[in-house]
Amino acid sequence: MPYQPNDLLSRHFQENGPDLVSQVEEQLKRVSPDSPNLPIYRDMILTVLRMAQEDHNRWNAKITLQALRELEQAFRVLEQFKGRRKVTVFGSARTPVEHPLYAMARELGAALTRADMMVITGAGGGIMAAAHEGAGRDHSLGFNITLPFEQHANPTVDGTDNLLPFHFFFTRKLFFVKEADALVLCPGGFGTLDEALEVLTLIQTGKSPLVPVVLLDAPGGTFWQGAMDFIRNQLENNRYILPTDMKLMRLVYTVDEAVEQINQFYSNFHSSRWLKRQFVIRMNHKLSDQALAQMQDEFADLCLSDQFHQHAYSGEEHDEAQFSHLARLAFAFNGRTHGRLRELVDYINLPENWADSKPPTAQRSREPSSVI
Repeated sequence: MPYQPNDLLSRHFQENGPDLVSQVEEQLKRVSPDSPNLPIYRDMILTVLRMAQEDHNRWNAKITLQALRELEQAFRVLEQFKGRRKVTVFGSARTPVEHPLYAMARELGAALTRADMMVITGAGGGIMAAAHEGAGRDHSLGFNITLPFEQHANPTVDGTDNLLPFHFFFTRKLFFVKEADALVLCPGGFGTLDEALEVLTLIQTGKSPLVPVVLLDAPGGTFWQGAMDFIRNQLENNRYILPTDMKLMRLVYTVDEAVEQINQFYSNFHSSRWLKRQFVIRMNHKLSDQALAQMQDEFADLCLSDQFHQHAYSGEEHDEAQFSHLARLAFAFNGRTHGRLRELVDYINLPENWADSKPPTAQRSREPSSVI
């Protein structure tokens, strides 16, 4: 999400108050003189000043203030957990303790912790409480929603610094996705289905980075399979979605499979970002020349122009130099077929495609994990 300065905003205040822009910039330099983000903070303040100047509606001002406060508090609290992989777990708050899915969610939380990942939930009961119970307090984050009637967070995170209260659903949803390196969805009600479809929409449209989306059900369960049958029969067959969009999710029936899906996704893939018009994938292992050549043919449809290029860090990502040791795969991504992008990630995650790997053996399959 590249920053675009709001020249119209600056021009507005230069025309209606010549000293205002320079005064804002002067105050910002006093607070944080060396920050590369000063132009962004300037536009934030000028945006608020324009709201104050127009002063249309008190309710609009209160919404803006509450949202800004929630965002700032969440950014500040979550900074201490930066650098740790996190998995958001969704599921019904009404799942009883004696239900097999409760035991699975508790086992999932423990397994993710053993894999050095934190567990994010909505901090409620049922699946959320079970996942936090398994992960333990030090490895849990709860994003609670404040409601007009009395309600409490689950015992694992209640009363701790790992609990963040949100007034607005939209800011809470933002952090469910923003902080997630993976998402695991267990069966649930309207809320769970809402989160599942929203996450898939954000990834499908490129508004959220590509991450593993794992649908977890009990052995023999039909909840997610039934939902996927509907999506395939009604959405895919009627061409409301692309056939490759189904690659964005994986259905599993055991905790081990769920954790393996996440670990496999990050076996070589590290992260991605847009850099001007180029889409850049950071990788733990450089790809072999043979794998790169094969990629040019198999995934040519992902490129708007030119081909895939592999290179080392060159300083262009000035704000993320901590990843300078990672290899880069850059290309002019079409920005539309994110299901195919997921297939590309599966390809670069195959060890036999790495430059530092051993030659493939007869037992090693080139096929990615099964998808729905």
